[in-house]
Amino acid sequence: MIALGGPGWLVLAILCEVLATSFLKMADGFTRPLPSAVVILGYALAFYCLSMALRTIPVGVAYAIWCGVGIVLVTAIAWIVYDQNLDGWALTAIGLILVGTMMLNMRLSVSS
Repeated sequence: MIALGGPGWLVLAILCEVLATSFLKMADGFTRPLPSAVVILGYALAFYCLSMALRTIPVGVAYAIWCGVGIVLVTAIAWIVYDQNLDGWALTAIGLILVGTMMLNMRLSVSS
């Protein structure tokens, strides 16, 4: 077993989830085999890694960080890969999510 600690497992969970979510559009309703396989494997690994992270990180904090970082990263990928347009409201909202996530991360590092 890999000894990553809670934060390391959480980072892996986030990366797997972002990969899987980014491939959802390419999977085209699960009609394309390779992107569909990436989605299924990515989500399976993400939940496994999240379960490992929850051994040491409170579920509310871990999930908030997972969601916040995931939203920011998936939005950035959608902007670059899928040419998704982001207006001022969207950028402001994503910025607030990022600030909240950073605050939770600071709290997590202080309480560790």
